[in-house]
Amino acid sequence: MSERPRTLVEKIWDEHFVSSEPGAPAILAVDLHLVHEVTSPQAFTGLRERGLKVRKPGQTVATADHSIPTLDPSLPIADELAAKQLRQIEENCREFGIPFYGKGSVSRGIVHVIGPELGLTQPGMTIVCGDSHTATHGAFGALAFGIGTSEIEMVLATQTLLQRQPKTFRVQIDGRLQPGVGAKDIILALIARIGIGGGTGHVIEYTGEAIRALSMEERMTVCNMSIEAGARAGLIAPDETTFAYLKDRKFAPQGAAWDEAVALWRSLPTDPGATYDRTITLDGDKLEPMVTYGNNPGMGIPVTGRIPSLTDVEPAFRPDLERALAYMGLEAGASIAGQKLDVVFIGSCTNGRIEDLRAAASVLRGRHVASGLRVLVVPGSQQVKKQAEAEGLNQVFTAAGAEWRESGCSMCIAMNGDQLEPGQYGISTSNRNFEGRQGKGGRTFLASPLTAAASAVAGVVTDPRTLTVVPNTAVEAH
Repeated sequence: MSERPRTLVEKIWDEHFVSSEPGAPAILAVDLHLVHEVTSPQAFTGLRERGLKVRKPGQTVATADHSIPTLDPSLPIADELAAKQLRQIEENCREFGIPFYGKGSVSRGIVHVIGPELGLTQPGMTIVCGDSHTATHGAFGALAFGIGTSEIEMVLATQTLLQRQPKTFRVQIDGRLQPGVGAKDIILALIARIGIGGGTGHVIEYTGEAIRALSMEERMTVCNMSIEAGARAGLIAPDETTFAYLKDRKFAPQGAAWDEAVALWRSLPTDPGATYDRTITLDGDKLEPMVTYGNNPGMGIPVTGRIPSLTDVEPAFRPDLERALAYMGLEAGASIAGQKLDVVFIGSCTNGRIEDLRAAASVLRGRHVASGLRVLVVPGSQQVKKQAEAEGLNQVFTAAGAEWRESGCSMCIAMNGDQLEPGQYGISTSNRNFEGRQGKGGRTFLASPLTAAASAVAGVVTDPRTLTVVPNTAVEAH
């Protein structure tokens, strides 16, 4: 009797399942544990109190990203809490023998950027991190999700984790994206459709022609925000695009081991005839640039749309909409395009990679940001920063009047002074627009790098399709 067809998620789960007791969560083996300075200190303290060591320090990798300043790294860190967190993670990694990409490392960066660029992230893996946007790594066909501090301690001590098997949710994006529409618009459109709880209890697998046409960096953007739809994780089956990205990366398999790995990775995609617990389809041809208007990522509309009125939503959602519009200071029925801006942030683990910076530069090249507008461009890693500077992108940004920074999480979480002031409006390429997320009293519109850059030029929320993009001749020549 042949084995029943399985989904990608089921294959990874079965491969990493250790054991379970009736009614209890399963013990799941963890391949890669990523650590940063904000969520890990208490976990290491717990190990010390119990006299435990890290079971497999070679399968844990740490970096400094959330608390790291994005200004001159040679300057003292003004934020004492940030400075303490950075000192603590360096001490913890040294004591427990964990590889650490710290302040002076050329490989330092946002944890969800450096994992892929170093080749640590690979298809078929289970990957965890004390960070909700760990779903980013699912772009490679890995089962990757965020965990809490007590779970971080468990993984450090045992290289396993207690988990209940998730349900499966297939999101198919048919057709081809139109010019000016990108990966960020796919995920914002999905969350607007299913809501911030639409994926609860599920792992989303993204499929379809529009997904296959995405680059690896674009796929990472889509998977990154799966958590904002309530999903446990999001992932995309590995294919030739995946293999081409990983080949010759520092920690990717080499030589004969590479051929063996690829052969294994080719067996991971969902089998024909496998069933999902839920399936929906979106038409990629009809997607437009998206912008959020409220205080959660599900409150999104096309940039050509109008802010909903209370009568446009179900009665159960009216209190949330009323609160959101009051906080944002927006008028129901008004166009989202043309809304005023004070700050533009281009960066984060969602959109801080080299392709994101190229997209933003294609709009800003030869133009200048609107008078009185502050624009921060923060690369996702030191490697991204180095590549951007080699291509002259930093010169495009500074010539346009934007600030070019060191890598880090920056304004995504309002760290080290990179934040909105009370009442200010910002358009951001990050992943969350919660009240106070980017600064107490700050009001955030989420959008793609193209939309953010176009809005920086206009000084108001702007449809990027109204501005002509300028090719990066340095990249083309390169």
